[in-house]
Amino acid sequence: MFDGTQRRIVSLWFPRFASDRVLRAHPQEGPFVLTLQQGNANRVHCLNEAAQARGLQRGMAFADARAFCPDLSSRPADPVEDQRFLALLRRWATRWCPWVGFEGPDGLVLDITGSAHLFGGEAAMIASLTARLTRAGLAVEAGTGGTRGAAWARARYGAEGPLESLPIAALRLDPETVTGLQRMGLRSIGQVAASPRAPLARRFGAELLLRLDQALGTRPEQISPEAEPPHYAVRMTLPEPIGRTADVMAGTARLLERLCGKLTDHQTGARVLCLSLRRVDGDYRAVELRLARPLRDPARILPLFERGVDEVDAGFGIDQMRLEAVTVEPLPVEQIAQTGTRDPGRLDDLITRIGTRIGLENVIRYLPADSHIPEQAFTIAPAAFSSPGNGWASPRPRPVWLFPPEPLAVTGPRPPRQFVWRRMTLTTGRATGPERISPEWWLIDEAWQSGMRDYWQVETVQGRRLWLFYTPQNPGWFVQGEFA
Repeated sequence: MFDGTQRRIVSLWFPRFASDRVLRAHPQEGPFVLTLQQGNANRVHCLNEAAQARGLQRGMAFADARAFCPDLSSRPADPVEDQRFLALLRRWATRWCPWVGFEGPDGLVLDITGSAHLFGGEAAMIASLTARLTRAGLAVEAGTGGTRGAAWARARYGAEGPLESLPIAALRLDPETVTGLQRMGLRSIGQVAASPRAPLARRFGAELLLRLDQALGTRPEQISPEAEPPHYAVRMTLPEPIGRTADVMAGTARLLERLCGKLTDHQTGARVLCLSLRRVDGDYRAVELRLARPLRDPARILPLFERGVDEVDAGFGIDQMRLEAVTVEPLPVEQIAQTGTRDPGRLDDLITRIGTRIGLENVIRYLPADSHIPEQAFTIAPAAFSSPGNGWASPRPRPVWLFPPEPLAVTGPRPPRQFVWRRMTLTTGRATGPERISPEWWLIDEAWQSGMRDYWQVETVQGRRLWLFYTPQNPGWFVQGEFA
């Protein structure tokens, strides 16, 4: 239903967004550019006004830019940080209206319909908005219109005059289409709108007419505001200070119920939790809990806080508690098994308890690796940040205890009948082999510089079951492992 309110859109364009962001943190005088590696060339990604006055442009090779401007300063561009900063600006812009979205990597779009009068009118609102951005060190151009396309065009190609007088590039077309229209003699939006539509659609496709209709308002274009990211934190203010461990744990249980409810709604699990306790003297105490696996079960998380809470000095009492999931990871809903199998979460809880004492990164597990070299057939990874491997099958038996090769004072290509190892005189009872293993020629490994190895399983009369190998290219015998 039409409510009599004319739709108004504001487009904010930051022509030097990336360089302005960097110069806010690291101010400097003179020409300045940000460089980005594109293919095999280092090119200018963004530049300040002084560099632009010297004739530099985006996309030119950085070597050419240095030739034109010897006193040029530069830094590597960081597109990820640019988008993070643009997201902060989008959140800040919601103070003017609730409908704020991204307009490419260097712009924002605001639907100010019905909200301009709260700031003294549209002109006063835009003047205040751009003035704040300018004081923050950001160059900005603002355009308004009844459609998103019109606001975009006026922000980038001039806010004065009718929309039909703007160049055809203001229709948000690709460069090839713009060049083709210019070759036909069409240089403004009004000329395109007055031309027959069927020939334009046959030559340039439906995208041209869609952008034209969106700019003129004959076709709608939705502005979808970005959803605010979920905030995984809960707080509780106490009417009376508390200091006993049992009372703090009871408050933590109540906070966990609320926090885990949020985690369940978003199908995520907490990996790092922080419990902040404010004392009556204004000081804060924090208890950090790092979990071996993402969790959102209050009954499993609560006991893990007990050791940290018991060590907190409550002073004259605690009057406020805050629990935050600092790091979260996806944790989709899983089917509950009814077969009575062992709960894998018990191992995760054990890893968490041990990790709180010695550090999660110090609790390790062995994982299989794709290598035929015995000492490289496994990798070591923190148990909290890896899953158990199931590729341990080996075509031949391997010792349960593997150690660096230890030389033997024997000769000959066959297993010795008697040898001395670790001050023990051993006699060979049975020998099985050989198993020839060649080094990985594509890798440099000093331990395998002696060439290929012939491995033997040697069972001694004294009961030792050893893994010996012989190096034919550099004759010598070594012990590298022991079987169970």
